[in-house]
Amino acid sequence: MASGRQVAEESLQTFQVWILGKSDDDFRAMESKGILNRTNMAKECGFGTSTFRQNPRVKQALNELEDDLRHRGVLPPKIDESAEEKGSPAIAMREPSRLKAAQESERLRRLEQENAALKAEVAELKQAFEKYAVLREALAQTGRIPR
Repeated sequence: MASGRQVAEESLQTFQVWILGKSDDDFRAMESKGILNRTNMAKECGFGTSTFRQNPRVKQALNELEDDLRHRGVLPPKIDESAEEKGSPAIAMREPSRLKAAQESERLRRLEQENAALKAEVAELKQAFEKYAVLREALAQTGRIPR
């Protein structure tokens, strides 16, 4: 069985490998309230969220990652905690990330295309229904299908 130090070292290595496998767009999609979503990160790394609080090296690596992402403009800037404590309205102006906007735009385009295709199909089916309605009426009146 592995000791606590070995588990801590394995967690740090897993986290570092995980960071290397992510792009800026991946981190943007993972952003929540100005920080990276710890629950999703822990699931992807295969350990509990407590690792980010209890393992000092993983905690430091996470803080360095978030600081780097803020510096590169991937994450929004940190809100000044002292301003919050004083009660001044320090509202973080968040614009939707470009990735989310692009995804929504693509989804809207796809839905519009699907809607247009379905409208054409409905029109086609209505024409076929009218044809068969005339045949049904003729069959009901004469008992024979007209040629």
